[in-house]
Amino acid sequence: MRTRKVRGIARDTLQFILEASRSSLPVEFAGLLQVDKEIITEVLILPGTESSRMSALVRLYMLPNMQVAGSVHSHPSGDLRPSEPDLIFFSRTGDYNIIVGPPFDEQSFACYDGAGRRRDLAILDVEFKDDGFDDDFDDDEFKEDRP
Repeated sequence: MRTRKVRGIARDTLQFILEASRSSLPVEFAGLLQVDKEIITEVLILPGTESSRMSALVRLYMLPNMQVAGSVHSHPSGDLRPSEPDLIFFSRTGDYNIIVGPPFDEQSFACYDGAGRRRDLAILDVEFKDDGFDDDFDDDEFKEDRP
């Protein structure tokens, strides 16, 4: 599941992670990270993911046939160091594994490689293209015929 070099994480993506983690309290939040043009821009939440106050279980067999850069999960305790189960998980998910914790701001996260070594991860301001439903279809195609 290794991926190419990553330059950083989009600020909006990190903000999503932080808010989802805060909203998940008191249980852990967990997901997988996807990269677009060397920037982490997406968080995948797999079906069957289970969370508790002490851990999160991501069922990797539910991952569609796609590449991920790594994982993200929260530690409600605020300890940003990986546990032994985290290290095993990191070795299966990629080279960019993020742990976030309270107070869930841009300074309360750490990134680790697949072996559990801490690594730098830049926060990048990225302009996202709006790929919303309305932009993908011609509105005239969906007008109802009403008498």
